[in-house]
Amino acid sequence: AYYGSEAPSKTAFIPVGFGVGLLLCVPGVKREDQIIAHVAVLLTLLILVALCVKPLPAALERDDGMAVMRLVVMIASTLASLFFFIKSFIDVRRARAAAAKDSGVV
Repeated sequence: AYYGSEAPSKTAFIPVGFGVGLLLCVPGVKREDQIIAHVAVLLTLLILVALCVKPLPAALERDDGMAVMRLVVMIASTLASLFFFIKSFIDVRRARAAAAKDSGVV
């Protein structure tokens, strides 16, 4: 569909870039690498902001129900991802605090 359009836009590859970036973060997130996990959260947050700033208002303005539904699903899944990322950060912090308390280090 991209190459079949009359005027393909290079901006269509922006979501692909974010997806590749998130896929590259997966091994680091699984290893519980804090820096990579924070990069993944930052990318996810940028995706959420990007979805809410341009495509959602445009779809609402066009009164395009299918586009709005697609965007709502994407926004909901992005919010769920952020929720679980933040929850995992809190769980790790609590586990470290409990381990430090058990070992006598405060």
